[in-house]
Amino acid sequence: MSGINSYKDLLIWQKGIDIAINLYELVEDFPKEEIYALKSQLKRASISISSNIAEGYGRNSTQSYIHFLCISRGSLFELETQLIIANRLKFIRNETLFSELMNQIIEESKMINSFINKLESSKS
Repeated sequence: MSGINSYKDLLIWQKGIDIAINLYELVEDFPKEEIYALKSQLKRASISISSNIAEGYGRNSTQSYIHFLCISRGSLFELETQLIIANRLKFIRNETLFSELMNQIIEESKMINSFINKLESSKS
């Protein structure tokens, strides 16, 4: 990871932060009764993406880092699923931000997969 001095230098971490920020903006209009249900779950999943990238970076082994990247990818897919549910329940009012988030999720997924593959190939 030349040129990388911190997990904050990783583009996948930075994009994970962007996803969380956009998600927080998107859920502001959710119904009040969803504050401890889907809204809360969406927030936790969005925070988990970059958090697991950071935690994995701090581990002592490549295998452990790959493990946390896989958890991050799982949180990303969890977030995508919950957004689809929220949209079908008509909780989402900002369709532009919803579409942007869905595109960010696709991009982040590709980047995480690529990074996992890079780390796995460097183990050999």
